[in-house]
Amino acid sequence: MTLKVFITGASSGIGEALAVYYAAQGAILGLAARRNEFLEALNQRLGGQHACYALDVSDAPALHAAATDFIARFGAPDIIIANAGVSAGTLTEFEEDLAAFRRIMDINVFGMAATFAPFIPAMKAAAGEKRLVGIASVAGIRGLPGAEAYSASKAAAIAYLESLRLEMRPYGIKVVTIAPGYIETPMTEINPYKMPFLLPVDQAASRFAAVIARGTSYSVIPWPMGVVAKILRVLPNWLYDSLFTSAPRKPRGLLK
Repeated sequence: MTLKVFITGASSGIGEALAVYYAAQGAILGLAARRNEFLEALNQRLGGQHACYALDVSDAPALHAAATDFIARFGAPDIIIANAGVSAGTLTEFEEDLAAFRRIMDINVFGMAATFAPFIPAMKAAAGEKRLVGIASVAGIRGLPGAEAYSASKAAAIAYLESLRLEMRPYGIKVVTIAPGYIETPMTEINPYKMPFLLPVDQAASRFAAVIARGTSYSVIPWPMGVVAKILRVLPNWLYDSLFTSAPRKPRGLLK
């Protein structure tokens, strides 16, 4: 039986690497992203038989139309990967950063729900194991300085996915939360600081796919960042504050 996978943010970075990985496994893909020319080029690289949807994940009607088309052509997907996300340095003290704050929340949180919503009824009705996969971040575990919007969006994504996991459990649909550390993508290449345990994107994709196949409810990749995440989670506020107040920041004003 041919695996069917729908991926948002598929035109670059983690999404593109996941598309390449699953295509190599013989999967039929739904590729969604804002840049149609990038999607079409990727589709041609992967054999040209996949479905491309140029859309913004904050546009729920566009996602509904894409889901309707994909299901009509291929049936309910086995795996949906809500990967689309943006990041930027934001500081609440600057009113001009509020627009970036809203955009980050719209894409990283609302966009994830809008991606899953139109597929769930068909997935409930279909046979076989199904997966809803949300790409969060270790930045959602503790708030990072200079990344107020991004940290908040990823913390919200983690909590949302946990709630969704409980709701989907009676239907046999597994919800997988993946919290990456630093992965070599366009989002991280602008970071003006050292990134520990930086992982090449193709290696990250294969590790993500293994977690998805197992249906693991929550995983931090790469694993050393998981150790760091567990330590950060239990640090008292006074110690966390003293360690991270002066941590390096992502540049303000550039959504990536």
